[in-house]
Amino acid sequence: MSPKNNTEKENFGFSLIRIFPLFSVLSNYSTQSLQADSKSALNVALLAIPQGMAYALVSGLPIQYGLLGSAVAAIVGCLFSNSRFITLGPTNATSVLLFGVFASLGLINQDGMCSERAIELLPWILFVSGAFLIMAALLRISFMIQFVSRTVITAYVTAAAALIIANQAKHVLGLELDSNDSIATFWQIIFATVRALAEFSTSALLISGFTAISYILLQYKLKTLPNVAITLLLASIVNYILKDSIGNVHTLAHFDSSLSILPSIHFNTLENFSGTILSASMAIALLCLLEGLSIGKSLAARAGERIQTNQETFAIGMGNIGCSLLSGMPASGSLTRSSLNIQSGAKTSASNLFAGIFVIIGYFSLGGLVQFIPVPALATLVIFIGASLIKARQIQAVSRATRSDAVTFTVTLVVGLIFSLQMAIFAGVVTSILLFLRKVAEPEMVEYGYNDEGELAELSDKTHRAEPEVSIVHVEGELFFAAADLFYEQIRRVGEDPNLRVLVLKLLNAHHLDATSVMALEELLDYLKEKNCHVLLCEVRRDVLRILKNAGVLSRMNRKNIFPHTMSNPTLSTAKAIKRAKHLTSGEDAKVTIYAEQIGKK
Repeated sequence: MSPKNNTEKENFGFSLIRIFPLFSVLSNYSTQSLQADSKSALNVALLAIPQGMAYALVSGLPIQYGLLGSAVAAIVGCLFSNSRFITLGPTNATSVLLFGVFASLGLINQDGMCSERAIELLPWILFVSGAFLIMAALLRISFMIQFVSRTVITAYVTAAAALIIANQAKHVLGLELDSNDSIATFWQIIFATVRALAEFSTSALLISGFTAISYILLQYKLKTLPNVAITLLLASIVNYILKDSIGNVHTLAHFDSSLSILPSIHFNTLENFSGTILSASMAIALLCLLEGLSIGKSLAARAGERIQTNQETFAIGMGNIGCSLLSGMPASGSLTRSSLNIQSGAKTSASNLFAGIFVIIGYFSLGGLVQFIPVPALATLVIFIGASLIKARQIQAVSRATRSDAVTFTVTLVVGLIFSLQMAIFAGVVTSILLFLRKVAEPEMVEYGYNDEGELAELSDKTHRAEPEVSIVHVEGELFFAAADLFYEQIRRVGEDPNLRVLVLKLLNAHHLDATSVMALEELLDYLKEKNCHVLLCEVRRDVLRILKNAGVLSRMNRKNIFPHTMSNPTLSTAKAIKRAKHLTSGEDAKVTIYAEQIGKK
C-alpha cells in the first residue's frame, strides 16, 4: 500500500474517531473494562426501566415511549460522547416540561394521558430541540448556560416537582377527573382533584400505601439495590394476589413490542404548530444543556476529570434526534442514572451503550407483563421522585440571598405554577438578566472630604465648600450602554456646583466602555466647558485610551489633561492630575473633594 493511501486511511480513521469518540474507546477496550462497564450497565438498566415508565406516565405518554427513550438516548448519545459521566435518558424535568406543553395546548385527556395529536407533535419537538443542541455545539456556544442563574433552575425544578405531585395524585387516589374545563396548570389540576376527592378508590389507596411503605423501608435498609424496580415488582405481586379481596385497581396497558417503533411523521403538524414546536424545543434544549452539563461537570470534578462541554452538547442533541426517529421522549443527563453508573464502577462511556442494550432487551421482554403493574403504585413512586427534587436548603438560599434572587425565584415559580413550565424558564431568565442589568447600571455617587478632625469622611449636602474647588470622581464599575445615561446625570450634578473649577475623573476601575458611554463623556465635556470647568482624566488604562482615541475624544482634549495609569507607580497618575489641577486654579488655595462612584452597589 502506498504512503498516500496509508495517510488517507489514517486521516479517515482520525475523522471517524472525532465524530464517534466511542470508537476510540472500543479500539483499546480491555476485558477488565468490559466486566466493570457491564456490571454498571445492568444496575443502570434496572433503574432506567421503571424510571422510563414513570417518566412516560409523567408526560402523559404510553410507557413504551419512556422505555424506548431510555434505550435510544443512551445508545445514540454514547456514540458521540467521550465521557462516562453523563447517562442520557428521560428525566423528571424534561418529562414534566413536555406534559406542560401538551396541557397548554389542551392535548391531555381527562385520564391524564395525551391525545393522538400530541403523539404527532412529539417527534417534531424532539427533532428541533436536538437541532438546537447540535447547533450550539457546532457554534461552540454551550457556555451560554452560565447566563442562566441557579435561582431560575431551582424555581423551575420546584414548580416542576409540584406539578408532578399534583398530576399523579389522581392516580394514587384512583380518581377520574370528570371536568369540562382545561386541566393544564398546577392550580387547575389541584382544583379538579379536590372536586373529585369524594370519589376516591379504597383499593387504589391501599396499593399506594403499600408501595410507599415498601419503598421507604427499602431505601432505609437496602439503599444500594434497584429499589424502584423491586417496589414495583412487590406491588404488582400484592395487587395480583389481593385483587379479589380489595377490588379492581387500574393497571398499565400492555403494548406490542413487535410493532414498528418508527413514529408517524405529519408535516401538517409542523405547519400548524410551528410556534409551539419552536418555543417548546428551545425550552427543552436549554433544560437539557443546564441539566446534562451540570451533572457531567459535577461528577467529573469528583473524579478529578473534566468533560468536553461542546462534545457532550452534541451527544445530547444527537440523542434527542435519535429519540425523534425511534418513538422516544426528551432525553437529558439523568442525575440518578449518571450517579449510579459511576458508583457502580463504570470505566468508560461504553457502559452507557450496554445500559441501552439492556433496556432494549427489557422493552421486548416486558410488553405483556406491564399489564400487571398497578398505576397507583407507579404513580406513588413518581411522587417520591418528584418530591426528591424539592431542595429546602437551595430554596432558602435563593430566596434569601439577595432581593434580586428572591424576585427571580418568585417570578419563575409563580409563572411555572400558574401558566406553564416552558414560559417559566424564559420568564426567569429574562427577569434575572434585567435585574442584573439594573444592578450594574445604577451608579450611586458618594462624596467624601476631610472633616475638621482631618479624617476622610462622607460629606452631607449642608457641608460648606471652599472656593475654588477641585473635585475627584472615582468611576468604579461597568460603564456600558445601560449605565451611560446615569453616569452622565451623576457627573452633571457634580458640575452644577458654581464653585467647581476642575473635575478629575479617575478611570482605573471603569470597565467596558462603549460608544454610548463615550458619547456621554463627550456631552459632559461640552457641558462643563460652558461652565468654565476643566476636566482631567487620570489613571486611564491602555484599553480605555484606545477606545477614547478611536472615538475621537482624545483629539478634542488637551493632552496635558490626560494622565495614563502607570503600573510601576499606581499613585503617580493621580498626583500629576492634582498638580495640574492646582496649576489650572492659578495657584489659589483649592479644596480637594473626593467622589467615589460605586456602580451597581447600593
